[in-house]
Amino acid sequence: MTQNYILPKEMIEIAIIEPGGIDKLQPQISPLPLLAPHYMLVKVGAAGVNRPDIFQRQGSYPPPADASPIPGLEIAGEVVALGEGCTHWKLGDRVCALVAGGGYAQYCLVHEDIALPSMEMSDIEAAALPENLFTVWANLFQLGKLKKGESVLIHGGTSGIGSIAIMLAHAIGATVYTTVGSVEKEAVALRLGADYVINYKLKDFAQEIPILTNGVGVDVILDIIGGDYVEKNYQVAAKFGRVIQVGMMKGMPKSLNMMPMMVKRLVHTGSTMRSRTVEEKAQIAQELKQQIWQLVTIGKIKPIINAVYPLDKVGKAHQLMESGDLIGKVMLDLS
Repeated sequence: MTQNYILPKEMIEIAIIEPGGIDKLQPQISPLPLLAPHYMLVKVGAAGVNRPDIFQRQGSYPPPADASPIPGLEIAGEVVALGEGCTHWKLGDRVCALVAGGGYAQYCLVHEDIALPSMEMSDIEAAALPENLFTVWANLFQLGKLKKGESVLIHGGTSGIGSIAIMLAHAIGATVYTTVGSVEKEAVALRLGADYVINYKLKDFAQEIPILTNGVGVDVILDIIGGDYVEKNYQVAAKFGRVIQVGMMKGMPKSLNMMPMMVKRLVHTGSTMRSRTVEEKAQIAQELKQQIWQLVTIGKIKPIINAVYPLDKVGKAHQLMESGDLIGKVMLDLS
């Protein structure tokens, strides 16, 4: 592949041998992935663990046809080989990247246009950023069009997506409301930049938001929960509000009164990231470099790391993610 690095012919990766529990995650020896034009090979130092990985293991979220069947959607590490036409990076560069699969492995293919510089960050910190940054930017800013002076309600404020969303919304000058599930998480959300934190185990956000906003409601809602939250989102959204759906942890709503959506002329949209084209992801990466990466450089946007596991303990990482009892990111250390 390259004269500058002596690469092994094989690598260790974590395969899903069949849909099921954590016992279906098994290490296996496989050949290094073959380079395609405009792709580079990255020696993985760390990989993020995300809910789509859980769903893929369970059999409910298959990878795109052209993606690696190996789970793992975000990585950080060192560029060790360059495919034909790859000009944006050089050997030895340290990058983090969003990938469509293949992150739970010692080596991973990355399209040159979707990689971001990891600079002085550790691989653990750098690998904790891409999935959430791409998701939040695409949904909260591209779709939700959140801007300075507006208000936003972010559900799950101490999740990976929620924590990044709070930091970015605060950084642009929005008023940030968020929901969390414990006193400890309340304190974390406030430190991240939230202006108002609602503990959903003690108070109903559908009752609290109208009080806090003097009946006006919030301009944008970022929701990873779904279920009965959907109807409540309509209730607390301001006129011409935008509701952005990026997850359905509670499943589909069992009943839904859509009249508030019609009366307020709300927009309810959403998206997934994995199925987007390289061109779409490259556009997000470019906007992140131009508008957000300076905040990462100075440490104003920094991931919360909850736990780090070695690759051979990936099952425990999945268990922790499934428990929901965490603040921030779960990571795999491959260094």
